[in-house]
Amino acid sequence: MNLILLGPPGAGKGTMASGIKDHYRIPHISTGDIFRTAIKEGTELGKKVKSILDAGELVSDDLTVALVEERLSQPDAKEGYILDGFPRTIPQAEAFDKIAGEYRVLNFILAHDIVVNRLSGRRICKNCGEIFHIKSKPSQKEGVCDSCGGELYTRPDDMKEAILNRLEVYDAQTAPLVDFFQAKSQMADIDCNQPIPAMMEDVLKVLG
Repeated sequence: MNLILLGPPGAGKGTMASGIKDHYRIPHISTGDIFRTAIKEGTELGKKVKSILDAGELVSDDLTVALVEERLSQPDAKEGYILDGFPRTIPQAEAFDKIAGEYRVLNFILAHDIVVNRLSGRRICKNCGEIFHIKSKPSQKEGVCDSCGGELYTRPDDMKEAILNRLEVYDAQTAPLVDFFQAKSQMADIDCNQPIPAMMEDVLKVLG
């Protein structure tokens, strides 16, 4: 089971990936994880990535694809994998398509206004990291963590302007990828405007 996950921030990809990982016993791999692991292990590709990131530059498509290919050659990915955050560009998708063999794509769909409401309502404890939501999971006392009494705050990424910017970037990057995978008939849409159990049921039904 080789999977690529597409979807905007706040759509629930991480939660779904965790469920798919447990169900099929395959690793959930993000581009960030790949970069960090390669740098930590000091591979030749990892050294290249470190020098690029240290210089404040972006990792090229070619190097990103090479790192993904290196990661997918590891024993734990032999029976399959879940890729999250890759590919991000058409050149990455085209290069991956040539080396990947069979794979499937899940496209998680959620309206932008719901994404904004979900993410802007998150509150995180500065002390223990517990996550709350002003509507779906409010703390008993406003601004105070139920678990440890720590102060709750809104991450900079969860400010409305930041969310709208992230969505704008996502739309610019992902719309061409959706068209690319749709043309290859390898993609299935998942409605994210429903409870997590219903989403998981839809995912498993699609994957079979």
